[in-house]
Amino acid sequence: MGHGYTLAELAQRSGCELHGEGDIRVTGVGTLRHAGKEDIAFLANPHYRRYLPDTTAAAVILAPQDAAGCPVPALVAANPYLAYAHIASWLMPARPHRSGVDSTARVDASARVHAQAWIGSGAVIAAGAVVGRGAEVGPGCVMLEGAQLGEDSRLVANVTLCERVSVGARALLYPGAVIGADGFGIARDGEAWVKVPQLGAVRIGDDVEIGANTTVDRGALEDTVIEDGVKLDNQIQVAHNVCIGAHTAIAGCTAIAGSTRIGKRCMIAGGVGIAGHLEICDDVVVTAMTLITHSILVPGVYSGSLPMDTAAQWRKNSVRFRQLDELARRITSIEKKLKD
Repeated sequence: MGHGYTLAELAQRSGCELHGEGDIRVTGVGTLRHAGKEDIAFLANPHYRRYLPDTTAAAVILAPQDAAGCPVPALVAANPYLAYAHIASWLMPARPHRSGVDSTARVDASARVHAQAWIGSGAVIAAGAVVGRGAEVGPGCVMLEGAQLGEDSRLVANVTLCERVSVGARALLYPGAVIGADGFGIARDGEAWVKVPQLGAVRIGDDVEIGANTTVDRGALEDTVIEDGVKLDNQIQVAHNVCIGAHTAIAGCTAIAGSTRIGKRCMIAGGVGIAGHLEICDDVVVTAMTLITHSILVPGVYSGSLPMDTAAQWRKNSVRFRQLDELARRITSIEKKLKD
């Protein structure tokens, strides 16, 4: 934890409007319900507004419409969550950078590791791999032949970069991520399957974040591409030859089938299934548990899941779903008779 900042300093640095005393110093962050007397909290979701009157925080970051109900000093912002993200990073700075190679790491003689990079315990850096200036390869990570890790990027622990994978600058990959495993390419041969060689690689841009146990497969012929600023949550499957456009964010447990192209600035919620060989244009929002089976060519918000219901009502509706085709035929027949 750092020395902290006064509210006046935080307001000036963040561009927020200060309501209340500016000389109050905050040293940490917390929730509206549990923040201490030196913590700053935030209110972005209306669901938590009920905790505002009783907060014990030193100050709260909130929207203009919530300022009147705040019992403590406030930093007022049009986007409180964004303001909190900046302020939290200032109050809780990252740990100091490390450099060097742990004695238990194995680095091939032909690998190029910058003098200001860090290689952690048990890590393996194979032939021809490149680790850039300020990069960190955490404990148990593996970089196979020809893999590249850009400047100031970090593999937290037990991350695998397979052959010829390239990761740009300032990327952050969490434990268990596997980048560049073979795509699921198999051809039928009678009752058996024949593996289709996966000859492409994976190219990851700058400022990308990839969550724990997320997998990004290498391309079959051309590369799988993750563009700059993409944020991938935990346990996402990105199949071979997928392209994800810059600054798109995808939540956990989404699965993207092969050769689909997702545009820039999209937001895809958790548990979404995306079929292969589709195109999703820029600025698309997809809500949770949606199944996408055809291309989306117009920006907007798309949903395809049914809300929860009681089991009894769900069973009734499932019977009606099976009757939809018959009902549609009957309506078409009635409309035809009415026209005649």
